[in-house]
Amino acid sequence: MEGVWRRAKRALGLNLCVYVPAALDDDDEVSDAGRLSDAAVTVDSTAELLSPVDYRVLMPTTPTPTSSGLRLSKAGSRSSKRTCTICLGTMKAGHGHALFTAECSHTFHFQCISSNVKYGNFVCPVCRAKWKEIPFRCPPSSDSAHGRARVNPDNWPREDGHMTVLRRLPRVDSANRQHNLPLFHTSEPRVFNDDEPIHSHSGAAKEIPHACVKTVEIKTFPEFSAIPRSSSQEGFGILIHLKAPHASSKQISGRTHNASSTGSQTSRAPVDLVTVLDVSGSMAGTKLALLKRAMGFVIQNLGPSDRLSVIAFSSTARRLFSLCRMTDSGRQQALQAVNSLVASGGTNIADGLRKGAKVVEDRRQKNPVCSIILLSDGQDTYTISTSGNGAQPDYMSLVPSSVLSGTAHQIPIHTFGFGTDHDSVAMHSIAEASAGTFSFIEAEGVIQDAFAQCIGGLLSVVAQEMRVGVDCLHPGVRLSSIKSGSYSSQVSGDGRNGLIEVGDLYADEERDFLVSIEVPRSCEETRLLKVRCDYVDPVTNETVKRQGEEVTIQRPEFAIAQTMSIEVDRERNRVQAADAMAAARAAAERGALSEAVSILEGRRGILSESLAGKSGDRLCLALDAELREMQERMVNRQRYEASGRAYVLSGLSSHSWQRATARGDSTDSTSLVHLYQTPTMVDMIQRSQTLCPSPRGPRPPVRPTKSFSGQLQPR
Repeated sequence: MEGVWRRAKRALGLNLCVYVPAALDDDDEVSDAGRLSDAAVTVDSTAELLSPVDYRVLMPTTPTPTSSGLRLSKAGSRSSKRTCTICLGTMKAGHGHALFTAECSHTFHFQCISSNVKYGNFVCPVCRAKWKEIPFRCPPSSDSAHGRARVNPDNWPREDGHMTVLRRLPRVDSANRQHNLPLFHTSEPRVFNDDEPIHSHSGAAKEIPHACVKTVEIKTFPEFSAIPRSSSQEGFGILIHLKAPHASSKQISGRTHNASSTGSQTSRAPVDLVTVLDVSGSMAGTKLALLKRAMGFVIQNLGPSDRLSVIAFSSTARRLFSLCRMTDSGRQQALQAVNSLVASGGTNIADGLRKGAKVVEDRRQKNPVCSIILLSDGQDTYTISTSGNGAQPDYMSLVPSSVLSGTAHQIPIHTFGFGTDHDSVAMHSIAEASAGTFSFIEAEGVIQDAFAQCIGGLLSVVAQEMRVGVDCLHPGVRLSSIKSGSYSSQVSGDGRNGLIEVGDLYADEERDFLVSIEVPRSCEETRLLKVRCDYVDPVTNETVKRQGEEVTIQRPEFAIAQTMSIEVDRERNRVQAADAMAAARAAAERGALSEAVSILEGRRGILSESLAGKSGDRLCLALDAELREMQERMVNRQRYEASGRAYVLSGLSSHSWQRATARGDSTDSTSLVHLYQTPTMVDMIQRSQTLCPSPRGPRPPVRPTKSFSGQLQPR
């Protein structure tokens, strides 16, 4: 059967990958000669060993989702013939690279595929065909141990001259056919202290003049510029606005901007990134292929000072490789390990996170920035149990205790819920507990864009451990409350001081906090409060202190006509819209979908009548569009369960941390998902869309950015 299909494919010249699996019981029906004609090693594309037929190499591009499965691009197929899908390197003649053509007709660098097989993966990385013959190396002393060819062409590196070209896989008894081959064969250490040493840039960092480095900008806006002398006022609003400094072009990516130079690496803080990836059985097929593509993009965009470790989990979790720097060799090893993944088993999120946290905890050395990325398309069935009495599951049991310990420098877990079957409540809870964000990836094709947005931020951290202090100046002024979302804040017992724990800021990120105060009667200009902040520069490791200007208001004898600050009104609208989303979600969880829709509709009406709404403020327009989208996703129980809950939770995560998340279909330019995007995020998304455009065509993201001239302006 297999020979018939192969001959038909060559005769028709079809530009697609056709694979007809043969039953393992048919093993004896195919001769060794036949097998060796299907799997061969070629050197420099000038000669093919063991194969009398010059098969056409048909390598499709990374699959993109369509309604009928995977759609392959003809142009992509032609270009990918010259690219190894494991290391993404070229396969050109005359470069001294041995090539391996598998029995399914796909070709790879011999070094790449032999390393891939070393991890225990015996299926084609492109078409998932199960191989009966695999390539592997052997020491020089065992050239003929298996009766195979010895490869040592003139231009092949001498230290790689000895290898066994093919090895036949052992026959699997039909009784055990349902058991998968183990994905990994090497045992894990008990302590993950085998992380690769980081580069020391202490000398280079000192060469960066601190005076030339921009600092965080602080602005304040009182609700009104004047209050009559005879009036006291409670709940007087003051907006505190923070903006992180701009990232230089060198900060956008550690690799593309002269990544080998020390200077480019010291222009931003290097990252320790641990990705925890779901490879359960439900990830098989398109999902796993797209995940591998997305991870390939992440690997290619990390710099040589950044370190990466990958945890794969299904029924249990396994570390693919230790925390290692993304040099050329490190990237190649990471790509090979990621491409070796196969999907099978259940979903044990807790075990994956425990192992990811252990990689972080056991590090011998630490890069300034560290984060965990978690992606899953299912629900944890090993730790979380749903009780019959309707009690809320204990989602905190999924989060490692080290993350919940409240350490000074918390490690955020950025979670990504993939598809409509994931547990959005669990993923949101994990993110909230660790100061991370939750993204909802509804469309399979945008997973790479979602990862790109995340690492675009992580590769541009300019401030860490930021704390914002608020001090009252006039003896009669008291702090009432601080609206800080998910950021921890506190007001002193006497109401004279307040503190907000902000944590990390990405380049160009903005934070808004609405402070309410009590203003006493006064006969003269009233000094209300002063804002200060301090943070650590992750590049120089120096503490930076900033002081904002004093907030004062005039105290005329008689009331004067004046307009509320549009900046304060805009922020109040955002906070109240987020509160309405939380209230609507609570109603929907009770089953009161009509009440939830009514809450959102009411908030939209108030929004349209506000000062900022009437002025055509683009933030208000974006909030209205988001509230309307949530209404549509709550139209019935089925729609809410499929996507409404995840969409609302991702929106709440974005607003509570004032940080961009992927929500639903990220290519929708009218969505508020772009509100908190920074230039480095936009740049990384555009790279992702340029490399792997959406099947609907690339659509550059539109990012409304905050401007205090009364409008949101697109950049």
